Amino acid sequence: MLDKTDWAHLIPHAGRMCLLDAVLAWDERGIHAISAGHARLDNPLRGERGLHAVHLAEYGAQAMAVHGALLARERGHETVRPGWLVSLREVDLFAEHVDHLDGRLDVHAECLYADDGGAQYAFRVEHQGRLLCRGRAAVIHPQS
Repeated sequence: MLDKTDWAHLIPHAGRMCLLDAVLAWDERGIHAISAGHARLDNPLRGERGLHAVHLAEYGAQAMAVHGALLARERGHETVRPGWLVSLREVDLFAEHVDHLDGRLDVHAECLYADDGGAQYAFRVEHQGRLLCRGRAAVIHPQS
């Protein structure tokens, strides 16, 4: 397990906007992270009616960012190239609001394709084995 203090400095999300708590497992292909922040009253994505499930796509995107950063670090890169989330596709929601769920969310992201220009991932977010959200996301790495 990798605690947030091991990787949070590698991604652009800071403070409360860094939604993931820890990485349970990761390898070249994907990552399994966890978060309990969905139930916090100070969650920055929470609206008047709670945390809508559509925001789980951001949890998936952050898992992608952590995965890419861990891969870059493993390959000896001292800095991580910035990425821009450019598309979400085939997003399915299986709940409306998720802030009432106790315990943790399991956030999985699997790299489908990656090169120097960007990456595509499939992601899913689960709670106690129940699928809440799934989809695909693409990120590009702008040229400096």
